[in-house]
Amino acid sequence: MTTDIGADWAAWQESWDRQQEWYMPDREERFRVMLDMVEALVGPEPRVLDLACGTGSITARLFERFPKAVSTGVDLDPALLTIARGTFEGDDRVTFVTADLKDADWPAKLPYDSYDAVLTATALHWLHREPLAVLYGQVAELLRDGGVFMNADHMIDETTPRINAADRAQRHGRMDEAKAAGVLDWADWWQLAGQDPVLAEPTARRFEIYGEHAEGDTPSVEWHARVLRERGFAEARDVWRSPSDALILALK
Repeated sequence: MTTDIGADWAAWQESWDRQQEWYMPDREERFRVMLDMVEALVGPEPRVLDLACGTGSITARLFERFPKAVSTGVDLDPALLTIARGTFEGDDRVTFVTADLKDADWPAKLPYDSYDAVLTATALHWLHREPLAVLYGQVAELLRDGGVFMNADHMIDETTPRINAADRAQRHGRMDEAKAAGVLDWADWWQLAGQDPVLAEPTARRFEIYGEHAEGDTPSVEWHARVLRERGFAEARDVWRSPSDALILALK
């Protein structure tokens, strides 16, 4: 990828996907399972909240599979939202909202009072446990009865340190090989975005907001399931797992 992409939003989406897949080779599998469960629990025409939507990765796959779906993407990152808005310009099925999920009143900015599904991937590990628990309660209030919430993210089982270490060593070995072959990592991708005439300004603002890479917590699947039930969900469990990540599903 070169620095002359400008407003070629499809190229930026492709670049973002490749960068994310460097960290998560099974990224598309988790999206597939997520949408399988959406269809199973709320049907093929859902109203979806794409939580911490980034470039709109979930919304893009949602519309590809369910053309009659409606989506609201919410995020704080001005650069990724610029790509999302450019990608979906003119598509009246989606609305993008700038909001900080740590602000108590962020749900008031949404265009709908309730949703069939709230979906998020590889984003909420930026939050620590306490604000994440608060967010889970807010999500429960936004879902209709029978609605579904899914979060695909890093969920570490600290009771298996040797397994975790072996998995990490293998993953990082493969990542190093891919990096040597020219794959962009997180820092490389953002450096490229900062050089682009369209994305340079929102990228600078993005780093003012977040810094280099704010890390929150990566609690276990069991923690997520317990807290989701405490915060208003009737059922919660994982529906997909890898050695380091999981997709947790909670049913209102």
